[in-house]
Amino acid sequence: MKISEQVVFGGSKLDRAAQLRADAEKLEALRSKGDILPIWRGKVLVHEDARGAALRLDCGHPFLENSTGEYLFLGLEGDRAIFATDVSLWEPEQQDLATVGDNFDASEQACPPCGEGAILAELRAIMSVLDPRSAELLSTAKALLNWHASHKFCAKCGAPSVMAMGGWQRNCPACSAPHFPRTDPVVIMLVTRGNKLLIGRSPFWPEGMYSTLAGFVEPGEPIEAAVRREVFEETAIRVGRVDYLASQPWAFPSSLMIGCHGFAENEDIVIDPVEIEDARWVTREEMAAIVAGENAEIYAPRVGSIAHFMIVNWLADKLE
Repeated sequence: MKISEQVVFGGSKLDRAAQLRADAEKLEALRSKGDILPIWRGKVLVHEDARGAALRLDCGHPFLENSTGEYLFLGLEGDRAIFATDVSLWEPEQQDLATVGDNFDASEQACPPCGEGAILAELRAIMSVLDPRSAELLSTAKALLNWHASHKFCAKCGAPSVMAMGGWQRNCPACSAPHFPRTDPVVIMLVTRGNKLLIGRSPFWPEGMYSTLAGFVEPGEPIEAAVRREVFEETAIRVGRVDYLASQPWAFPSSLMIGCHGFAENEDIVIDPVEIEDARWVTREEMAAIVAGENAEIYAPRVGSIAHFMIVNWLADKLE
């Protein structure tokens, strides 16, 4: 797609300055004068009246006393460096934390140490209003922190590993094995047959939410084969031609969504109840009403997701 890089998290041409990652002394000097993005239990810091931009802190900000001490180097804006750190040690007072960490957490926490109006919000809840640079930075920070949290031990010998390369590597002091951030490829498919679109839902989603089908790419599997396999496994629909459309980094926790257009060869759906709860064909007109919020039973995938991006561009005949 000619507009593929307009996908949320799709990139703001950030200078990641990978050449600096091995220079720990240089990174420390940059951090002392740079911007810090605090991530709290997976949530990001913004202002309640300006949710489109990530709030950045100076290195000496008191709130960073809640940091784990590990700072991830995200890149440069001119001569100013940008880092991220986990501040989950902070304990909010008298705030509801019951849904924090849930898959569809809509709660927000006020963050008084960061100023009046500062809030901590779930990234998916605000992704559609974020400016491109904030979206790329926050998505990258969240994905890296997710990886560090789940890969604290060497996969080769089991010894504790340590962060290196500005957060883009972990090394094992015991056996010297290096470990690198993990990204899981996922195909997400806009499957059509003439004027109809195939949509489905997981039993774990909010009631009424439908989206395009998706699934993980298996080892040794081409993208096109993954599209055909996943669609057939979930719905018994056979896909012939497969076109690549766009991609979206998806830090929930560590995926790369690979958007494809699949052309169905049959229409009879037989769902696998282990995989999905329901699947159905909808016409272009029906999908337009769903996206517009005019269907009382079905609502579209979240604005900002690649599924929503592909659907609205299919409706507008902008897939080429």
